[in-house]
Amino acid sequence: METTANFIKVYLSFLSKDCKTASVKGDNKMAKKEKVEAMIEGGKASAAPPLGPALGPLGVNIGQVISKINEKTAAYKGMKVPVTVVVDTSSKEFEIEIGTPPTSALIKKELGIETGAGIPNKEKVGNLAIEQIIKIAHMKMDSLLAKDMKAAVKTVIGSCNSLGVLVEGKTARLVNADIDSGKYDKEIKAESTEVSAEKKAVLKQQLDETKKFYEKELARIKAEKEAKEAAKAAVPGAEGAAPAAGAAPAAGAKPAAAAAKAAPAAKAAEKKK
Repeated sequence: METTANFIKVYLSFLSKDCKTASVKGDNKMAKKEKVEAMIEGGKASAAPPLGPALGPLGVNIGQVISKINEKTAAYKGMKVPVTVVVDTSSKEFEIEIGTPPTSALIKKELGIETGAGIPNKEKVGNLAIEQIIKIAHMKMDSLLAKDMKAAVKTVIGSCNSLGVLVEGKTARLVNADIDSGKYDKEIKAESTEVSAEKKAVLKQQLDETKKFYEKELARIKAEKEAKEAAKAAVPGAEGAAPAAGAAPAAGAKPAAAAAKAAPAAKAAEKKK
């Protein structure tokens, strides 16, 4: 009887040890993955923040990760690109997912400009063809959540408007009306992205004419702004304010300290009387 009890005890102990080992093995097989997300300038990732400090604790080869990111983002030079590094913490293997830059960055890249307009409704910094808008819309299609290409095109045009960028020589409201009327259905359906040299010349002429139209208005706005700043700088000190260093006091005025000392003496003289 005692022998049977000892056998059962040993057997249960064996099972317990086997279960713990299986659990560890199971945990090892279930790869734990960590994600590191960052906005990186295309082709210019480095081990400096934000990537280096985030990747270091994961034990991955940072040099290899940086090299791979720069290889994958080389086409986005000059633009900020969303990058996700997925690291298997047990094997130290990694995957790199590259998102698309913000719509505004793609528009500026297409135009070859660095910044948008300061006054978008009057200052115009570029003029894109519908084909260029389609190209950007195609790149951003997945992230725009648009129901179709036409909707995606209109969304991109909205971003152009906020940057002071014309499309086919028109503002967003006017060109979207043309899209709704079916004027660009052929290009949108074919997802045309090529712009001829002749059309580029027309786009430039349209932009130059629009800039000239708003030139006087922008000059007036600039003059008004400068006049306001000059007036604000020239506002004199409030009444009773201390005079500037070296300035003579106003006629008949006593310095504050002298007046304060004279007051008790005047009261004493009156009491003696």
